Amino acid sequence: MAAKQTKVIITCAITGSIHTPSMSPHLPITPRQIATEAIAAAEAGAAIVHLHARQPETGRPSQDPELFRQFLPQIKAASPVVINLTTGGGAGMTLEERLQPALLLKPEVASLNMGSMNLGLFPMLDRQRSYKHAWEEPFLAGSEDFVFRNTFRDIRTILEACADNQSRFEIECYDIGHLYTAAHFLDRGILKPPLLIQSVFGLLGGIGPHPEDVLQMRRTADRLFGDAYYWSVLGAGRNQMPIATLAATMGGNVRVGLEDSLWDGPGRLAHSNADQVRRIVTILTALGLDIATPDEARVMLELKGRDAVAF
Repeated sequence: MAAKQTKVIITCAITGSIHTPSMSPHLPITPRQIATEAIAAAEAGAAIVHLHARQPETGRPSQDPELFRQFLPQIKAASPVVINLTTGGGAGMTLEERLQPALLLKPEVASLNMGSMNLGLFPMLDRQRSYKHAWEEPFLAGSEDFVFRNTFRDIRTILEACADNQSRFEIECYDIGHLYTAAHFLDRGILKPPLLIQSVFGLLGGIGPHPEDVLQMRRTADRLFGDAYYWSVLGAGRNQMPIATLAATMGGNVRVGLEDSLWDGPGRLAHSNADQVRRIVTILTALGLDIATPDEARVMLELKGRDAVAF
């Protein structure tokens, strides 16, 4: 079974790039907006904030470390929240570009995807009628022919490049095979326990959002990792709250945020990341579950501490 825990870690994914173009007026784009949203999400109950950066003028995803440096110190100064930086980046970025923020800024946590996959956002074209930026519609249409590349060599390169940083990786698994890839790197000693396994449900190209899919992911992870891991989930779009609720009742941790869903109910855009955090806090509290603070999450995940980062 997964590592024994008494409190639920809430991660909030603030702005995103792979899952979400900037099709909501409430999605934070500028460094100030990202900092404000991250601090508010932490105050609402998130122990971890998962961060991307965007070009302020266009909203396009960016892995420029200088953009991250425009909001990371403000978040750190205002909140004890654990900061998690992406290595996923955005469509069309090289591995070197994707790696830079985690490599140079040495966060407590960094995300890492466990496999190449088709990642289709193009069905959103049928639902979206207007776009804020010119790049958004072609981005969605292009995802019909997009492979999100994460080869074994890519994964090993990121793990080895960041080894001296002592960052804990959020291991993102979009399908069952990704769990086996994580087990491969754990067996080789390149990944170190405790693992933070983030199971992703409901994106076209990955595992679906059916309860049986959630159960299969959990059972497989239990068999592969025993008590050497913590399990967290994210559900894309309308699956966000149902998947999080189901996983929490199974002893899991949860991730919410505008990266994964722009919605706060049928036909209602979420006005902030904090709105989604407050909603899941209400659900977890109603289930009799306790919410982990940032420092409690640090102890559970054996993190290096906020003073050991490079920002």
